[in-house]
Amino acid sequence: MSTFNFKLPDIGEGVMEGEIVTWLVKPGDTIQEDQPVVEVMTDKATVTITSPKEGKVVALGGPEGGVIPVHSTLLELELSASAAAPDAAASDTTGAAGAGPAATAVGDIKETLPGMGLMQRSAAARSSVAPAPATGYFRAKPLATPATRKLARELAVDLRQVPPSGPRERVIKADVRRFAEGAGAHPHGSSTGVVAASSAQPASARAALRPPIVVTAPDAASQQLEVRTPLKGIRKRVFEQMARSKHTAAHFTFVEECDVSQLKALRARLKPLASEKGVNLSFLPFFVKALVSALKKHPVLNSAFDESTQEIVERHYYNVGIATATDAGLMVPVVKNADKLSLLDIAREISRLAESTKSGRINADDLRGSTFTITSLGRQGGLFATPILNTPEVGILGIHQMKQKPVVRDGSIVIGDVMLLSLSFDHRLIDGHIGAAFAYDIIALLENPDLLWLEMA
Repeated sequence: MSTFNFKLPDIGEGVMEGEIVTWLVKPGDTIQEDQPVVEVMTDKATVTITSPKEGKVVALGGPEGGVIPVHSTLLELELSASAAAPDAAASDTTGAAGAGPAATAVGDIKETLPGMGLMQRSAAARSSVAPAPATGYFRAKPLATPATRKLARELAVDLRQVPPSGPRERVIKADVRRFAEGAGAHPHGSSTGVVAASSAQPASARAALRPPIVVTAPDAASQQLEVRTPLKGIRKRVFEQMARSKHTAAHFTFVEECDVSQLKALRARLKPLASEKGVNLSFLPFFVKALVSALKKHPVLNSAFDESTQEIVERHYYNVGIATATDAGLMVPVVKNADKLSLLDIAREISRLAESTKSGRINADDLRGSTFTITSLGRQGGLFATPILNTPEVGILGIHQMKQKPVVRDGSIVIGDVMLLSLSFDHRLIDGHIGAAFAYDIIALLENPDLLWLEMA
C-alpha cells in the first residue's frame, strides 16, 4: 500500500487559509473518490471538499475549529492498489508526509451562510441514525443543488444511492426525504468497495470523531453538569471580530433621549399605504434615512481606519449595516447605497436581508461593505447599552426600547414616546464634540420627521 497526502486546495480570491468546520470522515474510514470529506470555511464562503482518491483515512490534518494554510496536508490516505497504480504524479508513493501535491478542485460553495448549520449538525451528531432498507440504485456522481446536499447530510443520506426524479436526472429534496423514510441507504456492502455505513453517515461520523466532553457529579453519574462545544464557525468569527474591535479602537459612548412621538404618528399614517404595496414599514427605514443625512454632514463618521497603512479612508458611499441576531451568532447584513433608496425600498431590503439571514440563506456579498452600523435590541432594549464598533468602522448607533415618559412641550408636561439612543465612537479619530453633534443631528430628524422629506435625494 502507498500513502497519499491530500493537501488543502487553492480556493482562490487571495484566500491563504481555511478553518476546518466539520470533518465528514474519521481515521479508519474507507472512502471513495469524489466523496465529501470536510467542510472548510474561509472569509469568502464555506466549501465542501471531496477526496481525489479512493482509500483508507490514516490521519486528519487538524481538529474541527483549527486553521490550516492552503497547500498544507488536509488528509492522509492509504491508497488501494487500484487507486495508487495509474497515476504516479498524482500521489505520494514514498509515504513521506507533505510530499503529495496540492489538489486543485474544491467542492460546492454552499447556499447557506458559513457556520449557520453548526447547532443543527451538533444535535444530529449526538443522535444515531439507522440505515434504511436497500434499493440497489447507485450513481457515482449524482446531480444535486447545494441545498439538497445539505439536506442529505442532515438526514445522513448517501446521495449516490438516491434515485433522482428531477430534470436531467437531478436529485431533489423530495427524493432525499423519500429515501430517508425508507427507500434505502446502503444497498452495497463494504465488500463491493462502497463506503461503509459508519463513514457514509456524516452525523454518526462526526459524533464518533468529536463527542461532547461531559463532567458528571460523583453521586449522580447520569446527570450532565457540563457540556463543552468547540469554538468554530460563525460564533468564532464574532468572537474574533469583537475582541479585535474592543482591543483596537478607543471606545467612547454618547447617550441621549429622543422623543419619537411625531415619528410614531408618521409611521402610523404611512404603514397602511406601504402595506398596499406589499411592504412592512418598520421604524428602521426612518433611522437609516436620518443616519445617512447625518453622515453626509459629518463625513469622518463614514470613514474607516486602515491599520495596515495607517490611513483614514473616507467613503463617499453609504452602506448601512443592520446587526441581526441569529441562532449561530450576531450577523450584520448590509443595505447597500442607502442614500439612493426610498423609504419603501429600504423597508423592502431590510425585510429581504432579515429573512435570508435568519433562514441561513443569505448571500455572502450581503454581509460585506458596511460603512456604518445600526444595532437594535427592540423590546429587549433595556435602559441603554454601550455597543461595540463593527471594525474598521468608527461609529455605531444603538436603538433602544420605546417607552412612554413625561416630556416638556411648550412649557407643559405631557406624555411622549421616548427612546434612548446610544452611539459608540472610535475616540482615536472622533472627538467628543463631533460625536455629540452627529448624535443631535440624528435626533433632530427623528423628532421632526417631516425634515426627512427635505433631505431626500
